[in-house]
Amino acid sequence: MMIRTANKEDIDQLIRLRWDYTMEYDVEGKLKNENYDIFYNECRAFLLNIFQSRKWYVWIAEEDGIIVSNIYIELIHKVPRPGRITNPFAYMTNVYTKPDYRGKGIGSNLISQINDWAKESKYEFIIVWPSDEGVDFYKRNGYQHCKEPMENMFSE
Repeated sequence: MMIRTANKEDIDQLIRLRWDYTMEYDVEGKLKNENYDIFYNECRAFLLNIFQSRKWYVWIAEEDGIIVSNIYIELIHKVPRPGRITNPFAYMTNVYTKPDYRGKGIGSNLISQINDWAKESKYEFIIVWPSDEGVDFYKRNGYQHCKEPMENMFSE
C-alpha cells in the first residue's frame, strides 16, 4: 500500500471515489437521477484548480495503481497577528475508503501520515466535522471534540 499526495494523473479516480462516496450514503435515493457526466465536469474543474492552488492537498492510499482511500485537506490561512507567528490550520474533509478496504487500518495509516505532515509543516491544528459513524475513528487517531463552531446557514 502506497500513501502519497495525489496529482493531476489521479483526477479520474478521485472523481469516481467522490461519486461513489456520495452515492453510498444516499440512503433515501435522492441522487439516483444525477448525471455522472455533469458531476464529472464540475469535479474535474475543481480538482484541476486545487492542484494548482497549493491551498489543497489530497492524500491517497493506493494499491497496484488503484486509489482505495482519500482524504482532502484545505489549508486555512489566518490573518497575521502581532507578537506571534501565524501558521495556517487545516480543514479535513471527504474522508473515504472503498468498502472492500475498510477495517484494515488503511484510513488510520493515511491519517497518521497526514498528522505527521501537519506537525512537520507547523500547521496549528487540523479540524474535521465527523459524521456520527466517524467519531470513533477520529478518536482512535488522536482527535478530540472541541467547542462547537457557530454557523449561519443560507441554504439547504
